[in-house]
Amino acid sequence: MSDSPPNSAPLSPNAARLLLLALVVLWGANWPIIKVGLEFMPPLWFAAARMILGVLCFVVLLAALGRLSLPTRRDLPVVLSIGVVQMIGFVALINFGLLYVDAGRSAILAYTTPLWVTPAAVWLLGEVLNGRKAFGLALGLGGVAVLFNPLGFDWGDRQALIGNAYLLGAALAWSVGILHVRAHDWESSPLQLAPWQMLLAVPPLTILSWLREDWSTVAWTPEMLGALIYNGPIATAFCFWASVAVTRALPAITTSLSFLAVPVVGVLSSALVLGEAMTATLIGGLALIVGGMALVNLPERSETAATQGNR
Repeated sequence: MSDSPPNSAPLSPNAARLLLLALVVLWGANWPIIKVGLEFMPPLWFAAARMILGVLCFVVLLAALGRLSLPTRRDLPVVLSIGVVQMIGFVALINFGLLYVDAGRSAILAYTTPLWVTPAAVWLLGEVLNGRKAFGLALGLGGVAVLFNPLGFDWGDRQALIGNAYLLGAALAWSVGILHVRAHDWESSPLQLAPWQMLLAVPPLTILSWLREDWSTVAWTPEMLGALIYNGPIATAFCFWASVAVTRALPAITTSLSFLAVPVVGVLSSALVLGEAMTATLIGGLALIVGGMALVNLPERSETAATQGNR
């Protein structure tokens, strides 16, 4: 978990893309794991537990590296925004959504961030949506539309509607985080700020869980412990740090569309682990998302030229 030191440049684009690939695989595989964990633990308590484990992992790591320090005043806004919208909002909303919606479909809806990020990035951040990226965006969102298949959705099922609304709310919450990470003037590194962002989420998640959930229903099974172990060090500590580091290094449009590959892995792993059906529609939608992700991640000519000039 190397990270650039304070006041330095973000990760290089190539390093960020490699980190993005690892993030896609690890986060995608986590969707069926969360689904299993929620069979043994209430959603808010599960979210709080993974944050507590994530904080412990970061404190141990940063203390060993001699880099554990309080956030600076300049970085407090990004600590607050990521702590609230990503650590509390996104995690809690996907856990609620998974109570009503299959893991594969949940992953698709929670990663519809390009719908919100793209217009905001062009308008607020001045990012350029060239022809190749626009086509990649169209392919990726077309894949989401195919996978969502609104014609096959039971609009009369109230629980399904609630679950889908939770997941779309999670996508909107994460979009806010992506945009703020890109706009923020960083003083400390993402690695140094991560434990404070997660720590901010622990009290509200724990209090809400205590008020709304029955902790006596927790079943300390090997499956639940395995889900927590994966979600603490890997899906929370490593992946949330990686998502912020990647978002800081790559354009918001590229990042948000690339995260559409997470539900690709989520759908495939859900089919493998949970036996969720793989249909022709599903395969076609996944192919569109992968194609769109490939297009937006092709290096720009200026970036390629700079890389060749440095050899």
